[in-house]
Amino acid sequence: MKYLHAMVRVRDLDASLAFFRDGLGLLETRRRDHPQGRFTLVYLGAPENPEAEIELTWNYDDEVYASARNFGHLAFAVDDIHATCAHLQTLGITINRPPRDGHMAFVRSPDGISIELLQKGASLPPREPWVSMPNTGQW
Repeated sequence: MKYLHAMVRVRDLDASLAFFRDGLGLLETRRRDHPQGRFTLVYLGAPENPEAEIELTWNYDDEVYASARNFGHLAFAVDDIHATCAHLQTLGITINRPPRDGHMAFVRSPDGISIELLQKGASLPPREPWVSMPNTGQW
């Protein structure tokens, strides 16, 4: 058996690409437009293992996707959790669970998908502003 991808439906493909590609640094590995079916599939992978993909499914007809907590979350290991969270903040992304421990943080994509960020290797020493920052919303 081989892991292929996790699919998430998105309402705004540009906003989702800005989050996953520009914010998190995932790479677009392929794209399939299906105008007859009225949807586009965009596959993204992490630079270190691009074959393990996220499939963003954008349906042309707008639809509200309720927050599905039973989905759980997507998780990514990052080189520097403090720098990653700071970068995401510059893009206007809320850090829902700050990396107070220097190891773990949670954010949400534009479509409310919970994203867990984990520090590669040993935890970084806790530092401000993260240590004093409270949790915000759901994660």
